[in-house]
Amino acid sequence: MTLPLNEQLGTAQVVWNLHFLYQGEHDAHMKADMVWCRNEAKRLAEQYSGKVAGLEAAELAGLLRELEALDEKLGRLESFSFLHFITQTDNAAASALLQQMEELAAEVGRHTVFFQVEWNLVEETRANSLMAAPELAGYRHYVQTLRSHAPHQLALLEEELLQELAPTGRSAWDLLFDKVMSQMRFGAQGRSEEEVLSDLYRPERELRRQAAQELTEGLRSHLHILTHIFNTLAQEKMIMDRLRRYPAWISAINLHNELRSETVDTLVETVTANYGIVHRYYHLKRSLLGLNELYDYDRYAPLPQPEGEDERYISWQQCREMVVQAFAGFSPHMAEIASRFFAEERIHAPVFSGKRGGAFAHPTVPSARPYVLVNYSGRRQDVFTVAHELGHGVHQALAAAQGLYNSDTPLVLAETASVFAEMLVFKAMLQQEQSAEAKRALICRKLESIFATIFRQVAMNRFEKAMHEGRRNQGELSAEQLSQFWLETQGAMFADSVTLSENYRLWWAYIPHFLATPGYVYAYAFGELLVLALYARYEKEGQSFADAYLNLLAAGGSQNPYTLLAPFDIQLDDPAFWQLGLNLVEELLQQAENA
Repeated sequence: MTLPLNEQLGTAQVVWNLHFLYQGEHDAHMKADMVWCRNEAKRLAEQYSGKVAGLEAAELAGLLRELEALDEKLGRLESFSFLHFITQTDNAAASALLQQMEELAAEVGRHTVFFQVEWNLVEETRANSLMAAPELAGYRHYVQTLRSHAPHQLALLEEELLQELAPTGRSAWDLLFDKVMSQMRFGAQGRSEEEVLSDLYRPERELRRQAAQELTEGLRSHLHILTHIFNTLAQEKMIMDRLRRYPAWISAINLHNELRSETVDTLVETVTANYGIVHRYYHLKRSLLGLNELYDYDRYAPLPQPEGEDERYISWQQCREMVVQAFAGFSPHMAEIASRFFAEERIHAPVFSGKRGGAFAHPTVPSARPYVLVNYSGRRQDVFTVAHELGHGVHQALAAAQGLYNSDTPLVLAETASVFAEMLVFKAMLQQEQSAEAKRALICRKLESIFATIFRQVAMNRFEKAMHEGRRNQGELSAEQLSQFWLETQGAMFADSVTLSENYRLWWAYIPHFLATPGYVYAYAFGELLVLALYARYEKEGQSFADAYLNLLAAGGSQNPYTLLAPFDIQLDDPAFWQLGLNLVEELLQQAENA
């Protein structure tokens, strides 16, 4: 993004201040905290290693409090170094600081991994008795969750070795991917990934086609590196799954999300059975755009609008007002929490060289504050992105009261908070539109967002399945094989409604979720469909629902998703529940068709 456009949008100075973590990379407290973490990890190992099985409930609770305090301090260091680096990936000193913290985390983990290993070896009857003790009430779910990983646990020396090797494993390859993508330049103008992707939303078809071409050419120029990263991390996962005895490539993430495999299978099968909704929509869009054929680079083209209501840049101030007001219409408390992100300089918004693309919300640690990163280019979709990440941020802020170990929310419920926030902004925008054409255009934009969250993420889940199973059965995968997996799984979603060009076949290569958190993407579909059901209840129940919803967010990860959703009478293993959400998507499509 050019500096003038950052200035035009009002984002040039919207950069975060990390002082809730540390005053800067030279803050003396950082060095002191690093020393403390290293010494505390050694002390805990010396005092408790080999003794966990003999601890009484009060002693076990005391050890957990000490471990949590250590992880909190370490998390503060890791959060600062990551956030400090991610906006300047070409800064060698920032990269070195991040690596230093990852090495510290590995060292601390090597000293403290004894706890999980020994706790999971405690005889079941005694473990149940300890978990039932009042002294462990605040940690009950946490230690229960640890024990769910017992079947996949290795011996202590092996776990220590894995901790030692962690800085040279997945995180190192993720870091390399971030550096490659952040510093990659596209087209004759040397634009960033975010600038090129932004052009896919432009009304001028030639600009969209050119953007697709530039993105593909940029990816192709680094395809040997990207293919190697994908293969290496697929192999790393294959090895870890074998060592830990996970029965399938998806098992580890399901366990992390505290979901039964049956739940995930039901979600995926129900979504893929409804791909016809996608086909119908893109046939409609082709007609509305007046095109003979709809290509992949046409998917996000804005629909024709009445004169004077065409797509315009939305300033950062306008975006802020739209999001906060939409939140306030649902809950003043939610709006107040979101407003603090702006007031306390906890958002990084401009687009510039060296900054990672995309968007995220980082919870940091409960004793500090969450932060949000976006690459704001002034499109309406960017407003939804800001709402999405602030939904995460509100969730993280509310859950912080649970403490470090209970605030970490399963991914599927974390995405619920973000998608619900988007829905609030969409409904607010829809109420403000006056003309039927503008309303239809907004509904279509929302449908495209929903498709990206439900259908595209499930299609990407199918790509991951093909990739991981292909890596295990065939060995090293070529870029052409990965591209074929991509086209087959994306093609099933679009069928004959969208023509996938040769350019599109390489677009698996820029998606970071495949690398950082394998299997993660179905959480988006889970969250979107859950939100559709929850929002329908909100429209019926009003304020009483808002209170119950905020209580859900405030619970963080203190219980599993089944328990947390029980007050809403939601049956996650029932295909009819997921179909209910998809029926609501179809109703939205019918509104667009009938407009």
